[in-house]
Amino acid sequence: MTSMRVHRLASRLAGAVTALLAGSAATNSANCPRQYALGTSRVLAVDAKTYPRVGLGSFPETLPLADHEVVLTFDDGPRPPNTEKVLTALAQECVRATFFLVGRSSAAFPELVRRIATQGHTVAHHSWSHPMMSKIPLEQAREDIDRGIAADELALNGISIKTPSTHFFRFPYFDSPPAVLDHLKSRGIAVFGADLWASDWENITPDQELRNLIERLTTARKGIILLHDAQARTAAMMPAFLRYLHENEYRIVHLVPAAPAVTNAKPP
Repeated sequence: MTSMRVHRLASRLAGAVTALLAGSAATNSANCPRQYALGTSRVLAVDAKTYPRVGLGSFPETLPLADHEVVLTFDDGPRPPNTEKVLTALAQECVRATFFLVGRSSAAFPELVRRIATQGHTVAHHSWSHPMMSKIPLEQAREDIDRGIAADELALNGISIKTPSTHFFRFPYFDSPPAVLDHLKSRGIAVFGADLWASDWENITPDQELRNLIERLTTARKGIILLHDAQARTAAMMPAFLRYLHENEYRIVHLVPAAPAVTNAKPP
């Protein structure tokens, strides 16, 4: 009898979570200025304990995405005017993404960090100075990560703290030394690689960048996509890429951090 009650309770909780996530997508669609916008299909809460390292370009596993589901992620911002242009393109289609911010840029443009969050995107972390972590001592790498988190948090919440409100981090250049990976895991911070990317750090045109994405997405059919909102070519390419996703029936998944586990402490 007890096991049946537990099963019913679990079913109700699962139903409530499903309804909550569905409601998030429905609200996003309802608030869109365009009737037939791409929209955000669902919200995926990522627990660092379950997915400590994701992205097939760097690690053995990735997020549990269905066929034709994509996650949009942006690195190296915020940087005006390109980040604003990317935000405008995303808002036009009611699409939500994850921005991995460089701390010194957050310190320079705090109002842009707040705009990213206000528009419903997830603010994540990408170090303070964008170094090659394998080229510097472990303690320096840890300090650069902490300084970046503190700058992002100060811009976002007005408090300079080393504990991130979103436990997501991406290594600059995907350069992830084992000792630093272990350090982040010990802090409960999920590390993101990517499944495919636009190669927008190369000297290419927006059209070439779009062709890169279409070719790689046609092969992969789903995945975490790496882009750079700091790049003018990416800002120029985004409206066309979002149209491509819509016309080819891709669905956007928005990442958020999983809520902390609640423990029911017994009274003494």
